Amino acid sequence: MTLQPDDGKLFFELMWKLQYYANQKRGFHKNIKSFEEYASLDTQKKLKARNELWKDPDLISAYVQENPDHLPAGELQIVEKWTRFIKGSFFILRHLKKGSIFIKDDTVYSVHGIQDPLEEVIPSYALPQMVEAILLPFKGNIVYDGLLTGYRVHFGGGIRSDLNHAYTVAKQKNRIITTLEPELAPPVVIKPGKNIAPQFQEISDLMAKLKGHNSLQNSALNLARASIEAAIMDNQGNPAPGDINAQANKIFKASKRLLNLLDIMGEE
Repeated sequence: MTLQPDDGKLFFELMWKLQYYANQKRGFHKNIKSFEEYASLDTQKKLKARNELWKDPDLISAYVQENPDHLPAGELQIVEKWTRFIKGSFFILRHLKKGSIFIKDDTVYSVHGIQDPLEEVIPSYALPQMVEAILLPFKGNIVYDGLLTGYRVHFGGGIRSDLNHAYTVAKQKNRIITTLEPELAPPVVIKPGKNIAPQFQEISDLMAKLKGHNSLQNSALNLARASIEAAIMDNQGNPAPGDINAQANKIFKASKRLLNLLDIMGEE
């Protein structure tokens, strides 16, 4: 997902004005006399001013205080909120319609592209990918500052598994961060789902009467019963951590028993 075209254009206009201000204050390119000239520089020549901003965010506060470009209040407020930036190494796990999933220290962010979809910047086939990035608030969304620095690193199954786990936990517990502006975040509305408790109970009652003809069938039934019990427990709402752990252990033991029997059957 990307910003609306006008918003994408506004983002870069504000960013180049801010970086040009940093360039003037630090004297990196003394021959540049306007932000338009600065905006036309290639990325490599913008790096010094760009890096200085995130090294010394007081430059952002000074720009807002001076307002040398006479920005209207709304645009000035956008720049002021960039002091909330998050800098560091992130794993990009996947691209979704609502945003790309960035993970840093088990914290999960949903990030928008600016003018180009992030999937075009880093294709899905190259994910997961580790990048250095600056995340910024922009009109209720999270974007990056226009530059991603990637690493040519191959990630094994362990890291992939950890990233997927972090994403699943965040999604399940509604902890995916979609904005760095909590004051603009809409209230979370959880729509009540269809009550399927009677169906769960009906299945549970039926399975309690079933008995397999051998160990494999009984193991499969035990795993199914434990899974249905977990669904019933969840449907009742807010199960205690102890109950969740006990049910998880029950499912783990049942699944392990079934897998062992399947391995035995598969042996020549």
